[in-house]
Amino acid sequence: MKRPFSYKLNIFLFLLPALILFIGVLIAPIILSGYYSLTEWNGLTTPVFIGLSNYKELFTSKSINIMRALKNAMLLAALSTCIQLPFALWLALKLSKKPRGERAFLSIYFMPVLISTVVIGQLWIKIYNPDYGVLNLFLRAVGLESWTRIWLGDKTTALWAAFVPILWQYVGYHMLLMYAGIKGVPPELNEAAMIDGCTEGQVNRYIIIPYIRPILRVSVIFAVTGSLKSFDLIYVLTNGGPNHATEVPSTLMINLLFLRNRYGMGSTIAVMLIVLCFVFAIIINMIFKEDKGR
Repeated sequence: MKRPFSYKLNIFLFLLPALILFIGVLIAPIILSGYYSLTEWNGLTTPVFIGLSNYKELFTSKSINIMRALKNAMLLAALSTCIQLPFALWLALKLSKKPRGERAFLSIYFMPVLISTVVIGQLWIKIYNPDYGVLNLFLRAVGLESWTRIWLGDKTTALWAAFVPILWQYVGYHMLLMYAGIKGVPPELNEAAMIDGCTEGQVNRYIIIPYIRPILRVSVIFAVTGSLKSFDLIYVLTNGGPNHATEVPSTLMINLLFLRNRYGMGSTIAVMLIVLCFVFAIIINMIFKEDKGR
């Protein structure tokens, strides 16, 4: 049966506000960033078209050093994938067994996600404080005073110290995604496996984890792309310092935009991040499809 034109028009009118919002908030800024990345612009005067010069300078200029920022972001992505996600999966598997206080534990583990990043940053600044911070006080109390550091002020430890709160904050987010996926596993599959003599570890490995593969794919994409565009917590903790040791692409972009008034170069970094996020999302999808085919 062919739909009347008025029916299709009603659907279009209902979708139009969301379409306008999507174009105005997402598509238009991306297009504008792409245009400004091809210009020399200080935010006030008329942009001057310079072609791909910003992209060339981005990867060749020693004063910008985008490669160090990308290296830090990629390290965070690797830590998120290899440490944060396995730990979140372990928590989700344990909580799915319905331990006593299951709901309370879910709320506790998810709470850091709900807290403002600025608040979390200030909390960890107090933990890392060299004089009265909990970490150094604990090391002194157990006789390891030689291990105490100015954690966020020493360029040898600042990067790792900044990554710990990021990994900690979003464990609960991924845990909740995986927990919801595990709860969706048909109970008869688990029961049949247990009757056949499978151990809990075998059930997790051969039934639950393969079943929640789509959730794992989403978590990996979120972890990697979130690491590439990480900004707020690093900005609060170190602002990219000391001596650019914790610089990531987003902090470098903000520095170029608002401190050096190089809006064209800042837009170039923004376009680079968008492309990288899309590329990694496609690669991760391809990897999970190949695993599924096997």
